[in-house]
Amino acid sequence: MHYLSDDGAPLLVRYDIDRIRSVLARNDIGRRTHDMWMWKEFLPLAALTPRVTLGETFTPLIPVPMNHTGGAGDVYIKDEGRLPTGSFKARGLALAVSMARHFGITDLVLPTAGNAGAAAAAYGAAAGMQVHVFAPEDTPQNTIQETKFLGAHVRQVDGLIDRCGELARTAASDNGWHNLATLAEPYRLEGKKTMGLELALQFDWSLPDLIYYPTGGGTGFIGMWKAFQELLELGWIGDRLPRMISVQTHGCNPIKSAFDAGHRDVPEPFGPVTTIVPGVRVPKPLGGRLILSALRESNGHACAVSDEAVLGCHADLARHHGLHLCLEGAACLAAYRDDLAAGRVGKEETAVIFNTATGLKSLP
Repeated sequence: MHYLSDDGAPLLVRYDIDRIRSVLARNDIGRRTHDMWMWKEFLPLAALTPRVTLGETFTPLIPVPMNHTGGAGDVYIKDEGRLPTGSFKARGLALAVSMARHFGITDLVLPTAGNAGAAAAAYGAAAGMQVHVFAPEDTPQNTIQETKFLGAHVRQVDGLIDRCGELARTAASDNGWHNLATLAEPYRLEGKKTMGLELALQFDWSLPDLIYYPTGGGTGFIGMWKAFQELLELGWIGDRLPRMISVQTHGCNPIKSAFDAGHRDVPEPFGPVTTIVPGVRVPKPLGGRLILSALRESNGHACAVSDEAVLGCHADLARHHGLHLCLEGAACLAAYRDDLAAGRVGKEETAVIFNTATGLKSLP
């Protein structure tokens, strides 16, 4: 089992791309059952190691009519709310818990803004593990209740996710528990990167122009960019990669602040945090350097939108298109609309907007 590097930085899994190329053809992938595990050659779990799975299916790309985006190109919602426990966290936790069980771990601990705790509780229960969760006091109560119902021990904390992270690290050290915090171990990211692999297959190995992604800890953001690099090295996609766009809110935007200032990492925690969007309430992400690197390598940019714009998009898409996004997904739609109006993106460009959870997770 691996954790952080000796310097306290995230570790990334590397693969023998030449060996993958020798045993797997691109055309073979599409013939497999369409789920997260179809990418087994791109995942660290050994072939004969049992998986902890609750049915991690493909998630759909739902087209959004032009009159709800303001653009003329193809705009899709990638609806991760269809996954087990209703969020994209299922991808990362399915793999991380599978790896933890492989290494004989019995107790898991992690900080959460809500969705990761629920997913960890579910996969921990499926694996026969005990899960311990630290969550801010203002975490949506329906998610807290879900996490408890799934058998996790939940402690709510007076503070933000960074304070919860400190308590999780202490608890892991004191009790010998496995810390599943964002990027504290390398395997959650490997599960999350399947979002990028899946997009490549869904777009017939020609990726969209733009990806809008709500960025708190940034595991999925970093993971997708890693997936695209692996596919590029393998020769399965061309060298035109998507522009990665990080979405936060005015009430918590450490990535945008660092990006606009030209920093290579987030220099200090953002504060005060005032946003209603739970998934972006991360004042100083551990993976800040990797997120900023992906933004610049992809010729992307960082956005921040108002809570009012988030609520407006949330209601608009629900009432006029029948899509109940989470607040984080609505933030991405708001950011796309802002970028379109400002001319930062082209009207003819194809965009994918990530809805990271069902809207029932965080009712405003």
